[in-house]
Amino acid sequence: MPPSKTRNLSSNKKNKSTVPRDAAKSVAEPSTSQDPRTSIPIELQQLLLNIFKNSFSERLESDIAPLLQEVKGHLYNRDFLTAFGRNDYLEAYAARWSPSRALGYAQVLIDIKEHIFLAIGSFKEHEGLHGKVVCLGGGAGAEIVALGGFHNFFSRTREQQPPNLDVVAIDIANWSQVVEKLRDGVTTAPPLSKYASPTAKAANAPLARPESLNVAFNQHDILNTDFSELASSLQDAKFVTLMFTLNELYSTSLPLTQKFLLNLTACLQQGALLLVIDSPGSYSTVSLNDTEKKYPMQWLLDHMLLRSDEKDKVPTWTKVLENESRWFRLPKSLNYPIDLENMRYQLHVYKRCA
Repeated sequence: MPPSKTRNLSSNKKNKSTVPRDAAKSVAEPSTSQDPRTSIPIELQQLLLNIFKNSFSERLESDIAPLLQEVKGHLYNRDFLTAFGRNDYLEAYAARWSPSRALGYAQVLIDIKEHIFLAIGSFKEHEGLHGKVVCLGGGAGAEIVALGGFHNFFSRTREQQPPNLDVVAIDIANWSQVVEKLRDGVTTAPPLSKYASPTAKAANAPLARPESLNVAFNQHDILNTDFSELASSLQDAKFVTLMFTLNELYSTSLPLTQKFLLNLTACLQQGALLLVIDSPGSYSTVSLNDTEKKYPMQWLLDHMLLRSDEKDKVPTWTKVLENESRWFRLPKSLNYPIDLENMRYQLHVYKRCA
């Protein structure tokens, strides 16, 4: 997976007492600040956590702390091949750091639902809404569970018919077993106690039906793979996500990242949506004329995506939402076998122009 997943791994206890400063700025819509009317119900948040708890029950029931320390050590040393080279490391990572992100991502998806439905609606097919979602750097599964929660939210509230989604997670490491476990956790009914009542058994249902959330995993190093190999995965995508991935891509190679974004732009159709979430205040070092200077990640991204097409002199993307610093805070009533942490992030949403 992209080394971006090394971000915000340490325990962040001070975040629990820090008052968030909402630096929201909306280009086309109101601020994405959390709205109690659209916040995920506690019971749905717990269902999302239960997917991780059930999917990695053996890992969580063992002494996971030494394994997590090993993973953190490799990440600290930027030894990503080792950190993501063993399946027990991948499961430990997904069990520890993906759950809270899944909840945070689900909240973001619900907050920007109008943009998502508009993007998918612009590709409306014969019956209902059907869309392809590509999660770049999504091997650890937080995006997959979040999309399951997004689908379930609208099934519960009946506010709008949820779209059927074909989800493709692309990552540099082999997360296939993790993705498979989480996909099964989302699309099959959770296990029940043998003492469960008939009523509980009758009400037991998966977060999303298999036909409504189809999930696949493709292993690629997106910076060093010929884009022709990636095109089939990205073609016809209506919604693309880069969650805690882009800044690490920039840190790995700014020219290759900019080249990838150009190819992505050329590949996506008009109306497609791009969601970027990363650590607030992320900077990347750029070398120009033998001197190095740090630029904010969002500046580099805007500079690449918002410039006009050289031929037709029209913008290739328009930014519809941005938030420079935002929090997702975990309710204290949630239950999970190990400690989780709040998530602070910046958010940018772009729409592909004609």
